[in-house]
Amino acid sequence: MRVLHTMLRVSNLQAALDFYIRVLDMRLLRHKDYLEGRFTLAFIGYGAEQDNTVLELTHNWDQDNYNLGDAYGHVAIEVMDAAAICDRAKALGYKVLREAGHMNFGRAIIAFLQDPDGFKVELIQKGTQFD
Repeated sequence: MRVLHTMLRVSNLQAALDFYIRVLDMRLLRHKDYLEGRFTLAFIGYGAEQDNTVLELTHNWDQDNYNLGDAYGHVAIEVMDAAAICDRAKALGYKVLREAGHMNFGRAIIAFLQDPDGFKVELIQKGTQFD
């Protein structure tokens, strides 16, 4: 058994794809419009779905925005240099919620970004996540 994907509903698919591809270097793995259902699915990630966990971005054509709720936390991405990713995100006009630095009460170097729909993305610098 393994985790296949996490699905996020997005209000603007192109804006979401731009964020995950331009800031986090993910690749668009597949994309399909479902005309009768009036929605589009885009799967993104760092490698083939058969070997990697990916994100599924779902855009419902007739829904302009969503309530994020208070149960969902964040998506965590391992990165080589959290500060560099924060700098890239800011240069591209995206919101950095927490600059790269040591987590409270631990040694991991983390940062938090916000995607265009308000979802939090935690960056965890490779080699620092386990105390």
